[in-house]
Amino acid sequence: MKRTLTLVATLLVAMAMPLAAAEVEGYLIDKKCSAKVVTEGGDAAKAHTADCALMPDCKASGYGVVSEDGKFLNFDEGGSEMAVTILELEKGNDSVKVAVNGTIKGDTIEVVAIQLSF
Repeated sequence: MKRTLTLVATLLVAMAMPLAAAEVEGYLIDKKCSAKVVTEGGDAAKAHTADCALMPDCKASGYGVVSEDGKFLNFDEGGSEMAVTILELEKGNDSVKVAVNGTIKGDTIEVVAIQLSF
């Protein structure tokens, strides 16, 4: 009984916590390539091309951002759609650095806006 009450109290506190609105700067990466990029570090993120991110398998996997500290945040569905638009405009570039505004929930960011960052 005590264990159940503790669990319920923990869930209530977690549900009451406000979501973190954030701006994250980093490189726009497809989910398929994200593990390799995170493992290899910043140079791999800088070298990831818009053309690669638009390949059919990569595009189908969805998108996210590799932050300056090397963490990958998944985009929600709307964010992935915004990412495609930006990547189409940036074809031929080695990397696409962006600033992403949204609400972070775990390892996902609910994207409000994405803009190119230089």
